[in-house]
Amino acid sequence: MFLKRITLQHERIPTFRDYPFSIPSIRHLDQVDIKSPVTFFVGENGTGKSTLLEAVAEQCGFNTAGGGRNNYYDVHASESALGKYIRLSWLPKVTNGFFLRSESFYQFASHVDDVGAQGAYGGRSLHEQSHGEAFLSLFLNRFTGRAIYLLDEPEAALSPQRQLSFLKVLHDLVSSGDSQFIIATHSPILLGYPDATILSFDEETIQEVTYEETEHYQLTRYFLENRKRFLRELLYS
Repeated sequence: MFLKRITLQHERIPTFRDYPFSIPSIRHLDQVDIKSPVTFFVGENGTGKSTLLEAVAEQCGFNTAGGGRNNYYDVHASESALGKYIRLSWLPKVTNGFFLRSESFYQFASHVDDVGAQGAYGGRSLHEQSHGEAFLSLFLNRFTGRAIYLLDEPEAALSPQRQLSFLKVLHDLVSSGDSQFIIATHSPILLGYPDATILSFDEETIQEVTYEETEHYQLTRYFLENRKRFLRELLYS
């Protein structure tokens, strides 16, 4: 593990009325201790998990549109509104890594083609692969040791089977002892990764929860075990 703590610098914030400090989990943020090589951010849409992850990416020096420290391209509105207000504590600090921003992955793939770097991603343009194949190609070819990886909803392009494949990639990197992951996700499959820390953004303060306490697990389990009743109540009540 490299990144140990994320701290909000309250003294630098001019007002807590405006975005992103209007988000309860960000407004009440003091510090977040990172305890595991794999940390998940979970919560409903708009609860601040992607906002905080993007801020970490900016402080790491990664392109907040998606990429590493050497990927230079622009995407509209990709700047972090929170980045300059947080401080990261490292032991030791690493400069290698990658920020995966699912919503701008198309632009990242175009950037790879523009600079002629297809060889670093399995020798094929990411655009010539399905969305899920391109994600896995990124994971398999770009992700190496001694680095921190920040992933915003990597399941967006992955089927359940591909999500399991990603878990194997993640496990192999973590088992080597020199990779750290922080992942914002809605996937109950990814959240099942053993010994990960799960931080929930659903309350006013960020709280550590167990896998079984997540709404993702509870809702998915209830749906699978009570599908007909669930749909009847949802659609016809």
